[in-house]
Amino acid sequence: MKLVGKLVALFRIANGLTQLQLAQLVGYQVETIASIEQGRRPLKLDLAQRLDEILRTQGALETAVDNMPEVDLIPAWVERYLDLEQEALALSWYDNQVLPGLLQTAAYAEAVFRNRIPAYSEEEIAVQTASRVQRQEILHRPSPPTTSFVIWEPVLTLQLLDAGKRREQLRHLRACAGLPGLCLQVLPLNSRTHAGLNGPFTLLETPDFQHLAYSETQRGSQLIADPDEVSILTQRYAMLRAQALNPEDTVGLLDRLLGEQ
Repeated sequence: MKLVGKLVALFRIANGLTQLQLAQLVGYQVETIASIEQGRRPLKLDLAQRLDEILRTQGALETAVDNMPEVDLIPAWVERYLDLEQEALALSWYDNQVLPGLLQTAAYAEAVFRNRIPAYSEEEIAVQTASRVQRQEILHRPSPPTTSFVIWEPVLTLQLLDAGKRREQLRHLRACAGLPGLCLQVLPLNSRTHAGLNGPFTLLETPDFQHLAYSETQRGSQLIADPDEVSILTQRYAMLRAQALNPEDTVGLLDRLLGEQ
């Protein structure tokens, strides 16, 4: 991805264009062009073809994308969600298995990918870990999306890491809880009500105010656009937030866990 991104930047500069000007010509956000040039987001074939046309590169970018190493390729359904996540106005995320990807440290993300079956190669683990960490930059933008996370308490005590790295992950969560526009809540283990027993899911609002949902299963993932289905998940998320600890008590829980380390 980095090589293709460098090519996009090289061709853009040769044409005397800024990232903003190129983004306007192709109808994308400037953050998308920047992410592609920095190797943080894959260049998709349709955009490569459009850039070849605008930058007069005689199919160079299309050829590069067609011959990208397999480790760089991301399944189309994941690619679509990642595009939406990067551009979302708002994200609401419930997880009951591992910490949300946007809140994971590099060590935690690597541990998650090392537990994958069938196993990833070392190269694939490195690529996937770097990609997950780079996604988190949206939380640190000058105008970040409005984000809400509800995490089931057992996730916080999952022993994927040694004591030192677990403490680092808890400190990272504690820091994220103070970011602008971010709300972190924990659903306590002793709660007798739990609206998320069917599994994790994410809600998002696009720049054109479309409401979508995303869920992952053992053998695939699903991007949900049907208004009725999105409405059901929205109702569940609202209930989860009501059942969870409030943000202040969540920070208190994190502080207690850090004190026990």
